[in-house]
Amino acid sequence: MATTLYTDLDQALFEQLAHIKLLVCDVDGVFSDGRIYLGNEGEELKAFHTRDGYGVKALVSNGVNVAVITGRRSVIVENRMRALNVAHIIQGEENKADALDELMKNLELSPSEVAAVGDDMPDIGMYQHVAVRIAVADAHPFVAKQANWTTTLPGGFGAVREISDTILQAKGVANEIFGASV
Repeated sequence: MATTLYTDLDQALFEQLAHIKLLVCDVDGVFSDGRIYLGNEGEELKAFHTRDGYGVKALVSNGVNVAVITGRRSVIVENRMRALNVAHIIQGEENKADALDELMKNLELSPSEVAAVGDDMPDIGMYQHVAVRIAVADAHPFVAKQANWTTTLPGGFGAVREISDTILQAKGVANEIFGASV
């Protein structure tokens, strides 16, 4: 077992994290708590955790690409991900597996270089294409059973930061992260 900042992980999984070049995340239920706030005028609001943002920026600054693939379309998501320097923002995609497959081909990545994070049934298709399958702590039970790592923190409450920190720890650079959170 490998001891991380958050929990103990299987040693082979921890070593696999050192080779990750792309982290692919769902948005609702991973970056947010999954709730969508609707105002009287039809406006939509989502809450994002600044720690998750810091983790994404740390990954990007250490050469790990980050992508989001979501079934919904939202200007809020576009703005948030752009602020975090997320290079690959795929919205309105019902078939996340196909979107991920195309992204991996474009980036010339093998499954062993990609980790996918999900929380609900539409995310399971992504797991077929990657070596590291991550579920957030409050993921649907079926999704958690398909994952080879379930975070200790729930979606929207630092799960992405937990993943980022653990990947950077596996790469041996967790203590070299500096900068402002967003």
